[in-house]
Amino acid sequence: MRIAPYKIEDHNKALMAAHQRAFEYLSGEIDHVQDIIQQLVAFQVGIPSWALGTGGTRFGRFPGGGEPRSLEEKIEDVGLLHQLNQSSGAISLHIPWDIADNPAHIKAVAAQNGLRFDAVNSNTFQDQPGQTHSYKFGSLQHVDKAVRQQAIDHNIEVIRQGVAVGSDSLTVWLSDGSCFPGQLNFRQAFQRTLEGLREIYAALPDNWKMFVEYKAAEPNFYSTTVGDWGQSYLFSSKLGPKAYSLVDLGHHLPNANIEQIVALLLMEGKLGGFHFNDSKYGDDDLTVGSIKPYQLFLIFNELVEGMDARGMNHATDLGWMIDASHNVKDPLEDLLQSVEAIMISYAQALLVDRKKLLAAQQQNDVVTAQEVLQQAFRTDVRALVAAARLQAGGALNPLSLYRSEKIRAVLIRERGAKTMATGL
Repeated sequence: MRIAPYKIEDHNKALMAAHQRAFEYLSGEIDHVQDIIQQLVAFQVGIPSWALGTGGTRFGRFPGGGEPRSLEEKIEDVGLLHQLNQSSGAISLHIPWDIADNPAHIKAVAAQNGLRFDAVNSNTFQDQPGQTHSYKFGSLQHVDKAVRQQAIDHNIEVIRQGVAVGSDSLTVWLSDGSCFPGQLNFRQAFQRTLEGLREIYAALPDNWKMFVEYKAAEPNFYSTTVGDWGQSYLFSSKLGPKAYSLVDLGHHLPNANIEQIVALLLMEGKLGGFHFNDSKYGDDDLTVGSIKPYQLFLIFNELVEGMDARGMNHATDLGWMIDASHNVKDPLEDLLQSVEAIMISYAQALLVDRKKLLAAQQQNDVVTAQEVLQQAFRTDVRALVAAARLQAGGALNPLSLYRSEKIRAVLIRERGAKTMATGL
């Protein structure tokens, strides 16, 4: 569905006076407001195709009604998000959940909703109906060559699907690993995985990237074959210049210094992109910024500093995607909250006084360095983010407009109360 433009205009008019007061105050405190707004307008966050339904916990799933019944409806839902916040301009397909049987038609639906196709994602962490071989004991690491070839063939098919819709990157996440000591020969598992990734890499079009995602634990709890950023970096370095590490914020051991990981991968030119979420205990896939907002800001601080040092375009040179679960929330509301949190952290990172921070670092002035970062983090930049939305044609308060229009109720009337989107 689409919201009538006049409703967005009416919504913005009702909030304009309060917004202008907040924005004018903030403008008086910041020198380069318009530059920041332009960077915020350009910055887009990809939405995964599976995220439009209730993702469920590891033990159950509680559909909320009105979930998209087809890939077209998933694209329409992302288009609705983008209409509201003007920062969700890409959709990331997960294969085989969302195969475009008619790519030309799917591309047309995406274009009508103002969307492009982000990275395509393979799935060798589940057995699909009719699948010849099981991934119970791994995919690319498997001791059986036939299983490995099945996983290779699937990834190459995902590339083909991506080419058909206009994507330009492949994300590979492997749940391969072991649950018990002695179950797996670590070196052989690594070598088998590398061999498979090399075949997949060879199938990449010239302008494509491969993102090698890592995860410390789950579903295997003794070892994972791509367990941390070092192992991902090893794979991407051995594969070649089109291979990069992908960072999922929930895929680390407790208290990992993710901002340092980001800085080093950027330094080496091997950071490919992000899957954004938040966590308290493990890979909880919670709403972005709901648990550790300061960590999210510190990560963006390193991203801005590192990308600027390499002359990279913030909006286009890395992949940005949300990877969260929506079991107890309306998925669209959760995604609106997540995108907002990302934009706020990005805006705060753009406020950091880089010259003052560098001077403090050079002088070992720890107190000033902390003050510089916390000054930016404690700045309420919501009016800046809203101004960017307004300039791009979005709503000043997307979540408020979503609720006032009772969009979930409309979707339930159109699609039914018991629909369940494909995906996790």
